[in-house]
This record gives sequence, structure tokens and C-alpha cells, in this order.
Amino acid sequence: MILPVWLQAYFWGLIVGSGLLLGALVAYFIDLPHRAIAAVMGFGGGVLISVLSFALMEEAYHNGGFTSTITGFILGGAMFSGINWYLSKKGAKHRKRCAECAPKPSGSDVGDRGLAIAIGALMDAIPEAIIIGLNLIGGVMIGKVVLVGFFLANIPQGLSSVSGMKEAGRSAAYIFCVWGGITLLSGAAAVVGYTVFGNFSIKVVASTSALAAGTVLAMLAETMIPEAFEKAQNFIGLITVAGFLTIFLLTKIGS
Repeated sequence: MILPVWLQAYFWGLIVGSGLLLGALVAYFIDLPHRAIAAVMGFGGGVLISVLSFALMEEAYHNGGFTSTITGFILGGAMFSGINWYLSKKGAKHRKRCAECAPKPSGSDVGDRGLAIAIGALMDAIPEAIIIGLNLIGGVMIGKVVLVGFFLANIPQGLSSVSGMKEAGRSAAYIFCVWGGITLLSGAAAVVGYTVFGNFSIKVVASTSALAAGTVLAMLAETMIPEAFEKAQNFIGLITVAGFLTIFLLTKIGS
């Protein structure tokens, strides 16, 4: 039995989003030191850079050319940076900082900061899910490299964020409702990526894919890399290289 494509989009969006939930589970039940979290974040950062370089941007350029790709990419980065700046002022600046690095909020700030963190985490996850849906337009099979890359990169994001949320005194119910909800919304965002843009021209799809890619890269630069290199351990650069190389090899083996 072949599932409808929109349902496939939801399924793959859930799979990618489940990386966040897996990271959340690990961080909640295991007290990992900053060095371990930084290493995983560095690896995940390398993975994302490789996915953007060898899968998303190349595909966007192939389908839409320079103008669509550059316009979408810059707009995506600007959108993320603008929204992230606003959320940072509301308390979400350190949403990917582990317990050892994130400053503890005062009692009066906990509620607002928790909401900002949840919104920020959702903003980080949605562009990846939309890309999943865009990749299914035209009935093509989604690339395994994109799926594996996003799943691997989501694990450290959930890991680091939950470590800080737990230290801030958030309950298990709150933490897993947030990350479970974001996982479900990742599936929904993948459906939106497929259904909303399925009737648009290929250049519009390419520009949207580049926009999402720009958003992901801005997220990487403003939230993941600072955490990976905070009090950086030895060879964190090499760990990041290993993440990049993993996706590069998967890309070439699968081609």
C-alpha cells in the first residue's frame, strides 16, 4: 500500500522532528557535562553545514538559478536573525545553552523566558520540516542525506535546550509537552511545505527551499555554534569536521 504523498510528508517530518525529542529524553534522564554536549553540538553543526552545501543549495540553484536562490537564501537569514533578535530580548537568547552555560533566570523571568524558549525552538525546527515537504513535490523520493542530516542535527538541539530548561526548574510535563508538540508540528510543517507549494512554479519552490536553508544556516550561526564553542574543548573543530564529512560521504555514496 502506497501512502498519499502528503501523509508521507507528515511521516518524514515526524521522523526528522523526533531527533529533537530523542535529544530531550537523553538530556532529561542523563546529566551530561558541557564537554559532551558541546561535542555533539559541534558534530551537529558540521552535519548541517554539509546538508546545506551539498543538498539544499545545490538543488535550489539547479531548479531556480542564481536569482531565486540568492533572494530566498538572504531573506531566510534576515527573517531568522530578526525574529531571533526579538525573542532574545524576551529571554530565548540562551535556548540552546546547556545547564553549565546558560545564565539562570530570576523567578519573575522564568515564565516569559520559558515561553520564549518554546517559540524559539519551534522557529528553529519549522524550516527543516518545510524543506522535507518541498523535497516531495513532484512525487520524487526525499533524499536520504537530507533526512539523516536533519535528524542527526536535531538531536543536539534537543539535548542542549532541555539541559538548560531542566536546570531552570522546568517540570518533566512542561519539557516533554514542548518538545512533543514541536515534533508533531514538524510533521504538520512538512505537510504545509508539500501542499501549499505543490502548485507553485519550480522557481518559487526553489526560492522557498533556499529561504528555509538560509534560515537554518542563520540558526546554526546564532544558536548552535556559540554553544558548541562555549568553553570549547580540545579538538572541537575536528569534531565539527567529522560531522561535515559524514554527510559529504553519504552524499557521494548515494549518488
